[in-house]
Amino acid sequence: MANTDLENPILMIDLPQQYLQQQTEIDQAIAQVLQKGNFINGQQVTQFEQQLANHLQINHVIGCANGTDALQLALMTLGIGYGDEVIIPAFAYVSVAEVVVLLGATPVFVDIENDYFFIDVKKVKKAITPKTKAIIAVHLFGQTGNLAGLIDLAVENDLFLIEDNAQALGASLSINGETKYLGNWGHLGCTSFFPTKNLGCFGDGGALFTSIPDFENKTRMIASHGQLVKYQHDLVGINSRLDTLQAAILQVRLKYLNAQKEAKEAIYQQYCEGLKKVHFIILPKQNPNCQPAWHQFTIQVKNQNRDKLKAYLAKKEIPTMVYYHIPLPAQLAYKLYNPKQVNFAIAQQTANSVLSLPIHSGLTHKQVNYIIASIKDFENE
Repeated sequence: MANTDLENPILMIDLPQQYLQQQTEIDQAIAQVLQKGNFINGQQVTQFEQQLANHLQINHVIGCANGTDALQLALMTLGIGYGDEVIIPAFAYVSVAEVVVLLGATPVFVDIENDYFFIDVKKVKKAITPKTKAIIAVHLFGQTGNLAGLIDLAVENDLFLIEDNAQALGASLSINGETKYLGNWGHLGCTSFFPTKNLGCFGDGGALFTSIPDFENKTRMIASHGQLVKYQHDLVGINSRLDTLQAAILQVRLKYLNAQKEAKEAIYQQYCEGLKKVHFIILPKQNPNCQPAWHQFTIQVKNQNRDKLKAYLAKKEIPTMVYYHIPLPAQLAYKLYNPKQVNFAIAQQTANSVLSLPIHSGLTHKQVNYIIASIKDFENE
């Protein structure tokens, strides 16, 4: 089957098209910043923080330079450092391990469960020691898993809970009749505004969420060289700012966040309906307690056929991505933190089988059907 829509190639994500849809508003927002010249700590930063806080129904949003800094700032706010252990999933992006190690703490890897690419709560319980200070919950691909169980475990053991919500901004979770956006359940939530994220800017950017005033104040200080008053440094900090241009762009893009989420949900449903009888793949399951905000549509390919399917789709001019092909404990930089060479079986199996298909608001119904048909063609070859 040939690509019948070659004049509109299928992209993994269509950033230029998203810009064109919002061009007038974005150009005006950028021009306002350029005309005033307040490139650092301009009023748009504070405005965006408040607008995002209102959207997410949380008390405080603190902008920073990127999602990795957000994670580091969260750990620094909680006073985590040498001698402390932080429990993290074995299957996630590297930043969740990186920030722990950079602060001198020890990452304790725990395998994930099968359904939602989420850390296995039962195995977390076994990994807790007197040195454990925090757990980082990573919400992959647009939703979460057993976050309720993780919250209970953190409370029972007096541990801090950090949410890495870089891939699920706009998703919400119901626990015992209460519904909150992801990122709002832990002591601190973190996100990224990397251009491909659900809410992306035109460069790097990130933010933290909290409803605890002391954490907000401390995080702001640490992100600004440990100061509240200029040139008066009360804490050891870093320099991590969301710049005014990016904040102005994010103000515009925030208006379209719900519409983007709805468009991706429609594509998710189209994929699931079209691929439900394809036996060599496992479709992403939706947590019944979670209203997702899909970041990726990630299937698992059975029988070690992932790379073959990826190559086949590439010949059909269909881009795909593998997030992530090596579990964190198997990465050369982090093998030191798995001295007993524990086999993280589910993480490894997942790394060997995951394949993310395009899912963004620029995809047409026809293009999604072409992707579905191409996967079925592979099955029949």
